[in-house]
Amino acid sequence: MRPLCTRCGALLRQQRALTTSAVRSSAPSKSIEQILSKPTWSVASLLPKSNEKSTEEPITRAKLHHLLRLSALPLPETETEEGAMLQTLHSQLHFVRDVQSVDTSGVEPLRSLRDETAAGVAEATIGLQQLQGALAKEIRFGHKRRPKRQRGDKVDTKGVEDWNPLETASRTAGKYFVVQSKKGDS
Repeated sequence: MRPLCTRCGALLRQQRALTTSAVRSSAPSKSIEQILSKPTWSVASLLPKSNEKSTEEPITRAKLHHLLRLSALPLPETETEEGAMLQTLHSQLHFVRDVQSVDTSGVEPLRSLRDETAAGVAEATIGLQQLQGALAKEIRFGHKRRPKRQRGDKVDTKGVEDWNPLETASRTAGKYFVVQSKKGDS
């Protein structure tokens, strides 16, 4: 059976891969307690070793000050504070380079975060049963018997939109908010 589009084909391949891996892993050789008893990975592996020197060009004091000014952060007051900032920045850059070095070839990027398991897809699928209420409110009219939606009962909106958004504003001018700013700031 040929899928309707490339996205559907990709979803079908992912679903097949999930079901085959679920079948393979359905016979557990170890108990969950045994598997979780010892760690297999640590975040510390992403941080640079204390004796390891970076092969990248070092971040100078001037670069640090430039980055802090671009970020609108205060400059360090002492040398020790500056050294701590440089060390933190080095470890963060090492972490970023480690994440960037991951091979993502053949991995389709996420379009959104959602449950793509069979149960999640089934829950998100709108079926005929969910639409029965809306379909029951349609009437057929005209020569071709086209469906037309009947307007339902009016929704009571009394009290819903009776709030004043200007109540919490510190300064207003008529029905507008007043935002104080300095002239020439940009």
